[in-house]
Amino acid sequence: MTDLRYAVRALALGLSLTAVGVFGIAGPDSSALGAEPVGGAQLAARGVIVNLGPGVPAPPAMPGASFLVADMDTGQILATKAPHVRRLPASTLKTLTALTLIPRLDANRQVVVRPQDVAVEGSHVGVLAGTSYSVRSLMQGLLMASGNDAAYALARANNGMVATLAQMNATAKGLGALDTVARDPSGLDKPGQSSSVYDLALIGRAAMKLPAFRSYVATKQVRFPGGRSSNGKVVPAFRITNHDKLLFNYRGAIGIKNGYTIAAKQTFIGAATRAGKTYIVTQMASPNGSWRPTAALLDWAFAHGTALSPVGKLVEPRAALSSAPTLASAGLPPLQAAGSAPLPALPSRPPWIGLVGLAGAAVVLRAFRSRNSRSRRVSPKRRR
Repeated sequence: MTDLRYAVRALALGLSLTAVGVFGIAGPDSSALGAEPVGGAQLAARGVIVNLGPGVPAPPAMPGASFLVADMDTGQILATKAPHVRRLPASTLKTLTALTLIPRLDANRQVVVRPQDVAVEGSHVGVLAGTSYSVRSLMQGLLMASGNDAAYALARANNGMVATLAQMNATAKGLGALDTVARDPSGLDKPGQSSSVYDLALIGRAAMKLPAFRSYVATKQVRFPGGRSSNGKVVPAFRITNHDKLLFNYRGAIGIKNGYTIAAKQTFIGAATRAGKTYIVTQMASPNGSWRPTAALLDWAFAHGTALSPVGKLVEPRAALSSAPTLASAGLPPLQAAGSAPLPALPSRPPWIGLVGLAGAAVVLRAFRSRNSRSRRVSPKRRR
């Protein structure tokens, strides 16, 4: 019985070590394994990361679990905390959705909304099944009112959910946003979906280079088209208001996107311009959605940004954003049946870990065989 337990433990340990390396089901991320994080070595430090010069005060306290503030033009990061820790992005992921789809969909194209678009859970702009909307209106509903219904309609117009997610993940990879995995274009929490404050800054910075995106996120109010409801009632056009509170309360604010789910808590990408300088701020897992801590951090950046030595840099895109990848190149599973849930993403692991796992299994099993051999050589007296 002891030998059997020993064999089972040996086999379990070997398989576990192998699974860590081959399948990535457990184990530390690449930075924990010694690889330099994207954006610079200092970004691996713990706590608030900042290089304070003489007379420069520390950045104001931020309520979230992660934050980052950077010069949006140069990409220099002024201060951050947990920049590459993967967290749920909530509706800030809609920034990636828009960045991916704006170059692909004609703003004047008409899209007929279907019942499955309207049935999505979470926040809605209020589109009506059977009614036609322009891509421009759906983008306004996506970015201003955080409409999950608009996100689903746009994804379907872009050859479907699977193709859109493939393109979103390829866009993130091309930006160097390697902490980001998109599993739902609306940002609703899904298994395997993740991003980081570093990646959200990359995505927000790239999106703000698109004139159409800048216009959408800087618009405070717009008249949204009406239509005919499923019961035949005519619904008149109505006004939608941007959900970004910073846009209404901070001088120079130019966007970008807020988000919230119970699991993700408050997430945010914001930017502001004053006196020719533009700073971008990202936050994740914040316990409250107040705009004031973000405003305080921006005030600090505008006051002291030029006197600070950067702690890292937002990398430049490595690939054209308009490239149309295959599903395999984007790291997504093959096409699935309509309505089926996407497979969760597995964190990447260096292939050598799998080899270490296999070697570990071999060592343990060899020790087991050696133990059995020694047992057979025990003297007759001891065997009695």
